[in-house]
Amino acid sequence: MFKTDPVIFAVNDTYHIMIPVTKPSIMYVKIGRKYYYDESNGIKRSEVSIHRVIVPKDELDKAMEYTVSEQVIIDRKPYFPETEKPVEMRFEFQPVRGKNVCAYHISDTHSYEEAAIRAAKTFGHFDFLILNGDIPNHCGTVENMETIYKIAAALTKGRIPTVFARGNHDMRGIYAESFEQYTPADNGKTYYTFRLGGIWGLILDCGEDKNDSNPEYGSMVCCHEFRIKETEFINKVIANAENEYLADGVTHRIVVVHNPFTRKHEPPFNIEEDIYSEWARLLKKNIKPDLMICGHTHSLEINEPGCQQDALGQPCTIVIGSTVKYAGKNNDAYFAGAGLQFSDRSVEVTFTDSEGKILGKKDIAICGN
Repeated sequence: MFKTDPVIFAVNDTYHIMIPVTKPSIMYVKIGRKYYYDESNGIKRSEVSIHRVIVPKDELDKAMEYTVSEQVIIDRKPYFPETEKPVEMRFEFQPVRGKNVCAYHISDTHSYEEAAIRAAKTFGHFDFLILNGDIPNHCGTVENMETIYKIAAALTKGRIPTVFARGNHDMRGIYAESFEQYTPADNGKTYYTFRLGGIWGLILDCGEDKNDSNPEYGSMVCCHEFRIKETEFINKVIANAENEYLADGVTHRIVVVHNPFTRKHEPPFNIEEDIYSEWARLLKKNIKPDLMICGHTHSLEINEPGCQQDALGQPCTIVIGSTVKYAGKNNDAYFAGAGLQFSDRSVEVTFTDSEGKILGKKDIAICGN
């Protein structure tokens, strides 16, 4: 049985259709006459709490519908395994198209779900969802990570895409080491690119927000080496520019990263200045993004290059689009996020909250690279 509707994550030129389930089961997705399975080297996977079926983006965009089939396992014996009859569910899908495209950004919900959902509904219609780190408060339990699916499924209903980036709290807890099994990833990597209509995006991952030696981590992280590898990845994206941000039809370039890494941080958060400065230089010189979308600081801000918060050379305007206050009535929270409307020459940012209020708007001009 499905725990939520499917969530369709955009990863490179594919969609990862992911669904949490209540019982061991096998699963496939049918698009047109083609079948795509949750499988491992020809073996249909059943011992998973979250199924993943990877499908070509162009196939689903063209078909605009898909069918999910789940078959619950009774006894997976080595010979003649027993299953229940398959159950099918059909979903319509709306690909991102056209010039005026809307997205909604959510970050730092820290396992509070309902407030974030209400804030997004305050904004209204959007064409894709951005989940930008620290959606669960930690990865100490698998169930905690289901917050990602509860929020995304409630807002997308399996009908529109979701963009996902990892945050620093996602590094904490026993299941953090297998985080990529429960979330979208590019062959296990939590940084990758995506394309939705005319919008090209780069997902970056700063890892933790203090040095690896900080006692809070108890020697459980090695993020410095992780970031060095990520620098290599950025250079590979630049080398493949004709198939990435310079590809036909790209109208907007965005960076989605949980931590606004060029920001002026106080100790012990002022880390990796050499690496982060290099990331900013590479982005500014080569990719020339229109916008970098962040969370992490629990604030609503629009920061231009050269502003007081720019410590390492922002490559573009930074939108920090999430704020949360914990433990309201019924253990709920107050949350505010950011709606983004992309048009030919600008991106309009609208901050909305869980109390149904529009907190502010600003039009950010883009140069049209």
